[in-house]
Amino acid sequence: MTKIAVVFHSGYGHTLRMAQAVAEGAGAELVAIDAEGNLTDADWATLNAADAIIMGSPTYMGSVSWQFKKFADASSKPWFSGAWKDKVFAGFTNSASMNGDKLSTLHYLFTLAMQQGGIWVGTALMPSNTKAAQRNDINFLGSFAGAIAQSPADASPAEMPQGDLDTAKLFGKRVADVTAKFRA
Repeated sequence: MTKIAVVFHSGYGHTLRMAQAVAEGAGAELVAIDAEGNLTDADWATLNAADAIIMGSPTYMGSVSWQFKKFADASSKPWFSGAWKDKVFAGFTNSASMNGDKLSTLHYLFTLAMQQGGIWVGTALMPSNTKAAQRNDINFLGSFAGAIAQSPADASPAEMPQGDLDTAKLFGKRVADVTAKFRA
């Protein structure tokens, strides 16, 4: 059986809900980056033991949160030793705006995965891009590089669009399926 970890930072709870959906789909363990950008030794051990690492951060000012960046900088230790080489990686993000420069955040996560020597997995989900499409359809926001969600700035985490959460869950399942193929 493969081991998958979802490492994420959530500022207001929206990215946490997305992380939970991704983890549910992937059968993964959640690893939360705290408000100071730190992980416990046990969290680092979970990431080191994982076959796949799915990374998540809100998109703030066109990139990851500073707390996620602190984690990324601290991942130079496994980078130096090659500990995460050939792990499967994937990423997700949420922002208040419909676009919100989420692709910049996914690109940051992708670059971090490539620096670690990882193998990136995208969504492989067709977008809901017809006139009949509804906001709660799967992959309504149309991302292939990773799962993305949009939560209005004045919406609580409980008010996140169900379609974005369903997309996140399917994305998690895809990462688990690809990881199982690599680890077979």
